[in-house]
Amino acid sequence: MKNEHTYLTEVAAEAARIARSIRAEQLGAPNSPCGDWDLRGLVNHWVLYTSHGLEHRALRKDLPEELTARDFTADADWAQRYAEQLDRAVAAWSDPAVWEGEVDLGGSATPAADIAAMLIAETALHGWDVARSVGEEYRLSDGAAAYVLGVVDSMAALYRQYDGFADEVAVPASASVFERALAHSGRDPQWTGA
Repeated sequence: MKNEHTYLTEVAAEAARIARSIRAEQLGAPNSPCGDWDLRGLVNHWVLYTSHGLEHRALRKDLPEELTARDFTADADWAQRYAEQLDRAVAAWSDPAVWEGEVDLGGSATPAADIAAMLIAETALHGWDVARSVGEEYRLSDGAAAYVLGVVDSMAALYRQYDGFADEVAVPASASVFERALAHSGRDPQWTGA
C-alpha cells in the first residue's frame, strides 16, 4: 500500500497542476483523446471520478446524484476546488485499513486495493488526456508509469468489454513505459488536438 499511496499522491498532484493550467476558453475545445468527449465533458468526468469518486470509494459511500450531474467547470474556481478535493481524496486513502476489504460498486463487491489501482490509472490516463488537449506536458515518474502500465495491462480486456478502452495502439520499441500504458489503453501517444 505504501508505494501505491505514493503513486496516488503523485498522480493527484499532477492532476491539480494540469487543472490549474487550463484557461477558461480552452474548455470549449471540441475534441479530446477520449472518443466523443469534448474537453469540458472530459474534465467533468475527470473531476468527478478522480477526486469525488476517489474519496467516496475510500469512505465506502455512493456518489450523490447531485455530483454526477454537475458541471464542475461552470465554477470559475473549479481548478482550485478540484485540487482541494484531490487532497481530501488522497488523505482518505492514507489509512492502510482503507486498502483492505471490499468496495461495493452497485451490487458488485471489488477489493479496495483494486479500486484504488483503477483510480490511480484513471487519474493518470485522463490527466494525460486533459494535458494533451490543452498543450501541456504530462509528467510522471518511472515508478508511477510502470505501476500504471501494470494496472492497464491487468484490466484492459475487461475495460474493452465495456468500451472503456479502445483497441491497443501500436508504438515503436523505443516508446517510454508511460507511452506503452497509453497505447495499451487505446490512446495514441502522438495525439494532438490540432
